Amino acid sequence: METVVLNASPRSAYGKAASKGERDKGLIPCVLYSKGENISFNANPTELKSLLYTPDFKVADIHLNGQVHRCILKDVQSHPVTDNIIHLDFLKLVKGTSVKVQVPLKLLGSAVGVKSGGKLIQRMRTILVKAKSENIVPEVTLDVSKLDLGQTMRVKDINPIEGVEILNPGSTPVVGVEIPRALKSAAAETAAPAKAAAPAKAAAPAAAKPAAPAKK
Repeated sequence: METVVLNASPRSAYGKAASKGERDKGLIPCVLYSKGENISFNANPTELKSLLYTPDFKVADIHLNGQVHRCILKDVQSHPVTDNIIHLDFLKLVKGTSVKVQVPLKLLGSAVGVKSGGKLIQRMRTILVKAKSENIVPEVTLDVSKLDLGQTMRVKDINPIEGVEILNPGSTPVVGVEIPRALKSAAAETAAPAKAAAPAKAAAPAAAKPAAPAKK
């Protein structure tokens, strides 16, 4: 699993004014949450880029006051107008303790329905999992090779991973192969002549009328 190193600096002042002052210096105020104590610190935006602007799941090693804290990013707060990042929350990973994390969902193989002209639609990009810190996986995979036209695969179709619990409902659609309109039209046009060329059912012969009795 990829790890991002953050060389953090401790914070000596707190509150909105102090946080604004740190941001004016080009730093981002952060909090590291753990069972023992919560630690406030500042992080360099440059070091945060590879952690924030990526679809991959990564852990962070925060170097602070001579100690290294392995953690995961839990929350990002952005300015409502500028969209600039103004605060980050981290959660310390403790061996033997379970955590809930969103990890990327990676599709494997080439769907047979796509080869037939269908369009692959991925409805979920991440999966919520629960695992002990030492069992966290960087991604969850799903093989779509057998997915045909008009078919859908759901969360329950994901192969189980030892030590990892998937928390999304099993019936939630994950990916499907959509039949394009052009393909539907072509199928309808092919079916129409075949229907017209089908032989008509022969009419049942009319029942013969009984002969009139001869006149004497």
